[in-house]
Amino acid sequence: MFRFHKTLDIVTLFHKASLPASVRAAAVLTKASTSAAETGTEDKPSSQINLHRPDFELNITEEPPTADQLQTILQYVGKSKIGSIIQGATSENEALKKFKESTESFKRPVIVDWNNGKAIATDKESEILKMLDQLNGK
Repeated sequence: MFRFHKTLDIVTLFHKASLPASVRAAAVLTKASTSAAETGTEDKPSSQINLHRPDFELNITEEPPTADQLQTILQYVGKSKIGSIIQGATSENEALKKFKESTESFKRPVIVDWNNGKAIATDKESEILKMLDQLNGK
């Protein structure tokens, strides 16, 4: 009997290397993506050990999202958090307009879990790890 392997969830970090917050988010995600596959825990603080965190594919890009990706991200964060993604925006239409005028209005870091429809704009390790713990419907 054939057993189909489940594809890995894809997590994208929209990154800007010149921003300390973005560098911190990249470090947390990189560590989590490599530690998800490792079984050893000797170099991890006990508060960060999660032996059940699922594997995921991490994409880090300094490119802004496409207009379609941005629209999806805005839907993932919800109306109340649009301003955390696009500087000064309060609605999806306003966010798309500002982004079209200048891609610099897109705040970084933004982490997107495409498979589970979630996005967050943060560098807080606890929030990032909480999002990752929810991969695969956990």
